[in-house]
Amino acid sequence: MHLNILKAKIHRATVTHAELHYEGSIAIDSLLLEASGIREYEQIHAWNINNGKRFVTYALKAEAGSGIISVNGSAAHRAEPGDLIIIAAFVQMTEEELANFQPSLVYVDGKNAIARTSHAIPTQKATD
Repeated sequence: MHLNILKAKIHRATVTHAELHYEGSIAIDSLLLEASGIREYEQIHAWNINNGKRFVTYALKAEAGSGIISVNGSAAHRAEPGDLIIIAAFVQMTEEELANFQPSLVYVDGKNAIARTSHAIPTQKATD
């Protein structure tokens, strides 16, 4: 049996561009792609924190260090500059492969520079 597992995540990136008439995809600062392990042309899922809209597209490289997160083509209807989004990639793996796997998690600041990285999401605790 294969499971769909979170491979990588870029958390709370700020959309810098929404280009409706650019060839579809999402252009991501290549430093963020490298840190997360998301490859150019890899399928990604994006979730817009501001409006709740979700979309699936593929990653393209944007200039290293530019902070660019450009939502392009029809996906530009789902985000606008200033929106916060989560970008995620998934991988299929077996239970055996999962035993030694950790996702790559990249957290960014307001300018889409890497603030920190991690390999685990903290356990959510119950509130009173």
